[in-house]
Amino acid sequence: MCSEVAVASERSSMGPTVAERIHQRVERFHSERVAGHWGGRHLLHSGTPRYGDVILNSGDYLALTGDPRINHAIKTGLRSANMGRFASGAFLHGAHPQIVLERALAEHLRAPAGILCQSGWHATVGLMQSIADPETPVYIDQFAHMSLWHSARVARAPIHSFRHNFPGHLRELIRQHGPGIIAVDAIYSTNGSRCPLTQLCDIAEETDSVLVVDESHALGTDGPAGAGMVVALGLTDRVSFRIASLSKAFAGRAGFVAANSAEFADYFKMESQPAVFSSMLLPYEIAGLAATLDVIRVDNARRQRLRELSTMVRRALTTLEFDLEGSASHIVALQAGPDLRASAIRDFLEARGIYGSLLCPPCTSYNHTLIRFCLHAGLTDQHIDRFIEACTDIRARFGATPPIKGFSPAHAQARGVPSNT
Repeated sequence: MCSEVAVASERSSMGPTVAERIHQRVERFHSERVAGHWGGRHLLHSGTPRYGDVILNSGDYLALTGDPRINHAIKTGLRSANMGRFASGAFLHGAHPQIVLERALAEHLRAPAGILCQSGWHATVGLMQSIADPETPVYIDQFAHMSLWHSARVARAPIHSFRHNFPGHLRELIRQHGPGIIAVDAIYSTNGSRCPLTQLCDIAEETDSVLVVDESHALGTDGPAGAGMVVALGLTDRVSFRIASLSKAFAGRAGFVAANSAEFADYFKMESQPAVFSSMLLPYEIAGLAATLDVIRVDNARRQRLRELSTMVRRALTTLEFDLEGSASHIVALQAGPDLRASAIRDFLEARGIYGSLLCPPCTSYNHTLIRFCLHAGLTDQHIDRFIEACTDIRARFGATPPIKGFSPAHAQARGVPSNT
């Protein structure tokens, strides 16, 4: 009994256990963030869309979900005799359907080699792990996707952030820290701005650096036959690596790496831990993505429609004096400011049948929460009119510019919004 008391006393003097520290972190999230900062309601728990509402929170930019050609291919894949045969992609070769699709996607992107991965996150982590190391600096645009930051940390590479779309700052950092890997998004997911890729290619070549471009939000929507922004700008020979999530315009669940070396694919599949320790895609996923690629190649009307309505929306919101942070694509975002103001705007929109995505920290910086809208080719002119009308009402009710100071429940009540929002 005495020994048990002694052990308990020793533990007490050593502070909380690991399990207790984890519990404290969870409790702190709920007490400080949910109950405190958010007023008792989880910020991301919003309403449920109804039939006829305008849904702008999906990456399905070409509105391909439910396309009968793709559905037929998926159903055929589900009946495949190989449904139960799983293996790491490293074991696949020859005429295996996943290898055939890798070659087709590489050809589509005009790249010598390509590798399919379980997700865009796996593709990014696997690539950076395969090309970066503690001696190679990684220069990342401050608005680049979190997967690029995480993957550089996995590779234990020195990380240097450069100001968004500011080639001069990048050049200055490389001058200080030496050649390395430059990592950017072609189209940035939070605000829809486009990267000045040609200028970054110039810097990469002048400094003997390597450029990695995330084409997740440009593949399918940009370039000839939807081949992406790098192809559209004629930069395929100048961009060493491209990565993409196929959960956007391809409306699937996989990732892709395109490389400017035919030998890179075999190297990647043995060097990248996500590739080695993840199974191949399922037959119905491969069949669905292959059919989606065929549709994307020929369906230029959807791309044209997406460009037209995106231009229309950006023009209207700019006229209403919203700061779109340089959006030049099918992604637009309203600067909502503090979290409670953002949730009030979100609720205001949903009451009018408009559903976007609320992006808060860690996706954005503190007090810089966004309401993001992902436009898609399935929107009608009536949908666009409803959306612009709702944004006009937002401007009248909340103003086009977020307040400099925080937005409290008192501010919410003053605007006629329940304090628990």
